[in-house]
Formats: sequence, structure tokens, C-alpha cells
Amino acid sequence: MTEKKKKNIGFNIIKNDPTDGHGGFGIGALSLDNVSPVIIDVNEGEAEIDVGAMHARSKAEKGVKFTQNREDSAGGKPYWLVWVTIDRKQEGPYYAGVTACEMVVNREKRRGYKMLPEHVNLMDKSMKRKVVVEKMDDKSKKILSDFLKSHNEEMWNHSDPSLHEALQIN
Repeated sequence: MTEKKKKNIGFNIIKNDPTDGHGGFGIGALSLDNVSPVIIDVNEGEAEIDVGAMHARSKAEKGVKFTQNREDSAGGKPYWLVWVTIDRKQEGPYYAGVTACEMVVNREKRRGYKMLPEHVNLMDKSMKRKVVVEKMDDKSKKILSDFLKSHNEEMWNHSDPSLHEALQIN
């Protein structure tokens, strides 16, 4: 009997600001309610939402010790961790911030490469409604744009043209 691939959950739903209307507890706290991590497996040509990546526990990251030295994961599989921030405007929800971070995972060695400070900074930029995908190769950009369109074409259409341009393949 073959197992069916379990359908992953969708993007996080935007919730009301819990600090709205008062300056008490929680003011200045960062809400990650509208940020979702998308993992792109470059070799397989697949993208999926993996909320485990929020705490460096995605399927790709589990059981792997990460270093900032590329040589430790030589011969590994390339991945992109893409922080996607959703926001709402009058027309409806849209992809507001999209930033991509590189990862390499060598399962045989149980080693991986990623720059954690870069991942944190790019998550912050995504939350600030920035689009940072220029380091991505064309194949990865196509995987991401196809994923975002197929996930919710209406959100794609409501998104800023700068996102469409950034993910356009040359």
C-alpha cells in the first residue's frame, strides 16, 4: 500500500493585533502570525510550506548539524528557505514580503551550510514587506513563482509588481 503524500497546511492567517488599543503587556513584541517559511528543494523542483523551519526544524534541517563553512556540506543538496509574509489590503490578502536564504544539506555527512544571521535578517526584511530574491537561480525563482501562483492566484495578482519582476526569469 502506498502512502499518500500529506497535503501541507497553507499560509498563516492574519490575526488582529493583540496589542491594539493599549500600551500594556506585549507592546513592542514581534508577531510572526503572518510569516510562513517555504522550503524549495532545488533538485526535486518542489516547494512546500514547512512551519518547522520557523525554529530550524524543517524536514530538510532535522538531524543535520549546520555550520557556516560551505566545505562541511560539500556535495550536498541545495535548498532555499523563503520567508513569505502575507498582508491584507482593500482588494484582499497578498504576498507582501518574500526573502530567500540559501541552505545546503549533505544527508550522508549529516552536515549542512547556512548563515543563521542572514536567515534572521531576511525574515525581518520579509516582515518589513521587502522582496529579496536576487541570489536565487532562475530554476528556483520559477519554482517559487509557480508555487505562489498555484497556492493562491488571487494573492499573487494582488501582490506588488516588484515581486513579479523579481521572480521573472531572464
